[in-house]
Amino acid sequence: MSFSNYLETELLDHVFADNAYTAPSTLYLALFTSNPADDASGTEVSTSGTAYARQTVTFTVSGNTATTSAAVEYSTATASFGTVTHVAVYDASTAGNMIAYAALTSSKTIDTGDVFRVPSGDLSITLD
Repeated sequence: MSFSNYLETELLDHVFADNAYTAPSTLYLALFTSNPADDASGTEVSTSGTAYARQTVTFTVSGNTATTSAAVEYSTATASFGTVTHVAVYDASTAGNMIAYAALTSSKTIDTGDVFRVPSGDLSITLD
């Protein structure tokens, strides 16, 4: 996963300018049908009539890698989500700041009746 412009700025400001950064108490996983890029400009799945909502996500950290510590499961789609190509971690269930994002290994079309799941341990953020 790549860090967003928001998080990059917050971390640089914290480390090099000694300004406080408060980590979010809850993180949320968002689904995108286009690349959100560093500036969060991609297309998130619509919440209108689809039953889509960002889901909470938790991580454990070992060394330089944070990995999901529990499965993430979305509600059954009541209308097509479209083809999900990317995921992003946010600090809020709606709006908020994007923290990190990544392309899926394989895009996935979510139609009415489908459920999108991310198994525990299948999403990692690594710093080199």
